Amino acid sequence: MCWIAPSLQYVSILQMNDSALTNKQLDTLHRLLGQCRDSLKTQLVQFESAAEPVTLDQQSVGRVSRVDAIQQQQMAIANKTQTAQQLHRTECALQRVEDGIYGDCLHCGEPIAFTRLEVQPEASLCLACQSVSE
Repeated sequence: MCWIAPSLQYVSILQMNDSALTNKQLDTLHRLLGQCRDSLKTQLVQFESAAEPVTLDQQSVGRVSRVDAIQQQQMAIANKTQTAQQLHRTECALQRVEDGIYGDCLHCGEPIAFTRLEVQPEASLCLACQSVSE
């Protein structure tokens, strides 16, 4: 998975360095977004097969095994949904790179700190706007 939750000490660093991205930083983040997209697509394919309907043949599988299989299927469906959402956010971020607006908060328009984008490259809001939205 590409997203890493920031620690409390890292949040204070994220609030600093709110300047526009340099070309080198933008290239680094663009490459990271591409890697995340590829990884998420691979994960999505894996979750696809795990989320297939469970066969309920009582002759070959016991009741506990069926319940376990259904539970695993439900977990795979939840993982698939979460991964698909992450992939969508990542692809939107890649589109913002192409549009030349990546790194700017979609709410207030201020630059998003590079340190925040390193941790969560698909972020579309600065830390202040993200805090308000939560």
